[in-house]
Amino acid sequence: MPSMNNGKSIRVLCPKLILPRTNDEPLQWLIGSPFFPQFTIVSTVRCLHYSPSDSLSPDFSKEVDDLRSLIIRGFHVIGALITGKNGDLVQLAKQAITAASKLKEVLYDGENLGNFDVIGGVSGLSGDEVKFFVANSGNLMNVEVVECVLYEEKPENYVWERGCLLKCELPIKLPVYFPANNDSDAMGRFLHANEALATMFRDPQLTFILEALDKFSDALPRPVVVRGSELDFQTDISDIKLLDDIAKKSDGKSLCCSYFCLERKPAVDVESADTIQVTVLLNKSIISPQSVAPVAEYCPAPEEAILRVVDYKLEVICYAVKDLPLSHAVSKLMIPALLDQLTTMKNIIARSFLAQHPQIRPYHFRPPGILHPITAIYELSYGETELKQVEARRSLHLRLGLPSDRPLLRVANALKVAKSISNEGVSSKKGYSLLKDVHAGIPSSGVSGGLMSLVQGSYEYHHYLQNGFDDSGWGCAYRSLQTIISWFRLQHYTSIDVPTHREIQEALVEIGDKDPSFIGSREWIGAIELSYVLDKLLGVTCKVMNVRSGAELPEKCRELALHFENQGTPIMIGGGVLAYTLLGVDYNDASGDCAFLILDPHYTGGEDLKKIVNGGWCGWKKAIDSKGKSFFLADKFYNLLLPQRPNMV
Repeated sequence: MPSMNNGKSIRVLCPKLILPRTNDEPLQWLIGSPFFPQFTIVSTVRCLHYSPSDSLSPDFSKEVDDLRSLIIRGFHVIGALITGKNGDLVQLAKQAITAASKLKEVLYDGENLGNFDVIGGVSGLSGDEVKFFVANSGNLMNVEVVECVLYEEKPENYVWERGCLLKCELPIKLPVYFPANNDSDAMGRFLHANEALATMFRDPQLTFILEALDKFSDALPRPVVVRGSELDFQTDISDIKLLDDIAKKSDGKSLCCSYFCLERKPAVDVESADTIQVTVLLNKSIISPQSVAPVAEYCPAPEEAILRVVDYKLEVICYAVKDLPLSHAVSKLMIPALLDQLTTMKNIIARSFLAQHPQIRPYHFRPPGILHPITAIYELSYGETELKQVEARRSLHLRLGLPSDRPLLRVANALKVAKSISNEGVSSKKGYSLLKDVHAGIPSSGVSGGLMSLVQGSYEYHHYLQNGFDDSGWGCAYRSLQTIISWFRLQHYTSIDVPTHREIQEALVEIGDKDPSFIGSREWIGAIELSYVLDKLLGVTCKVMNVRSGAELPEKCRELALHFENQGTPIMIGGGVLAYTLLGVDYNDASGDCAFLILDPHYTGGEDLKKIVNGGWCGWKKAIDSKGKSFFLADKFYNLLLPQRPNMV
């Protein structure tokens, strides 16, 4: 029996501890950080590769290949969780602990990770509760149950108020020579060249320049130089007390990551985190009292040889607590991260070294529900819509527990780690600034006890007279369509530009809906025409809701709420006299009281958010307001266009 009342507790930071269940992947890896208390679960990822004979026995070789590049340094595997299995909880926990211990052993081979307990979690078929156990260093003879589980209320603050990011970009051109008449020797030469390259990362003549990566401030700390000869590769970075002692002996704060962390509002997410840029240089120059000339050494090949230049573009990010000495951030985080990425890229290139060199690039993402960045390495030889690339993203979605009907890991979703000056809530189109998400922060709807269902994601506000184009009196549906297409752009379903009025008209002529004379005209369009354009330009299908009278629109609130909850796209309201964009509904199912969040394209002023909100151009509208005035006309019909979210990754 496992011991109890041991005073240990599990702290859960991740919003989703149990990932959406699948039939074939019952095991999840628990991710923590060497900088946090050892039973702190920051995130969890699904195990995808198993032994053919046992659904609870991972294929460690494949799992290590994937996780080595996926989980950034500063976070590591601390345990495993078995879901959807009933039986002896202790035995299942031991299986989870065994799997996690083996994975750590292979993944972090030879690294000093300290004497960590390993967590084993079990969740039954009901999936409503997780039972946690721990074993000292994975020793199954000493398994303890942990009764106390704490769920952090502000997990992102917990992570980013304590830490910062380190970033390094390192392009490498690696020459590989091999005999022209002996292809079998080529792979050996390639692997040998990579081994020689890997050993250079511990060369005492390497020099690392660290500097603040922040364009918001003019008063940045001076760069710090860390030399390879000063690095300590043995210290356990989880021993915070030891690191504190090292920092104090080495002039304290000036040699810690906090030296580059600016005094301002605390970071609350990865986008606002302080970032340290690391530049790697190899200093082969030796100070000599004598003047000497450069020497070039010529080594002729004994036989005809072929030269292949392997183009590596390493780009890594790491997480570090602010009290970590800079030298340890380099030796224990940055160098291992560069070696991890080099190994992953080498393995990909090795599959087709003689045939072709794939274009491999790393990208960093912070998907919703995951507190820290992850890294994906993509082969750019394949287009994003080609099957191989789609399957790679689909696999990542499954591992991370992400929905499979929206693009969250495309290149356009990648993190922009370098901070730059920008206006929050503003995007730019052809030199013209457009407001984004103008409904954020508007006053409440006034519906008592209502359930609010809103557009999911960002959009641009398109309205009359923008870009110097006068469409007043006829262009409201065009503007609503532009807002809808901007939503699909900003959610990365498409990369096309938001079309102009003329381009919208040309699309309708091309599909045969309109005569050529329609181009350049001021003719109105409605919901049906919008659906044709969305289908042609984006491949997006739409549902059309017909309402015979504006007085019947409140009866559709339940259906509209389901649309925003399941699809999340903006809705165009046409028919009647005017066109609007619907961004949400607030509906009380019991009383029938409701309100509609309307974005009005008839606004003709400048991009002034306060003026737009105060003027009611974006706001909640009751079907009948407090003065008895109807927003929707009872004697007019309405067509509502409900764009459907494409099922894609």
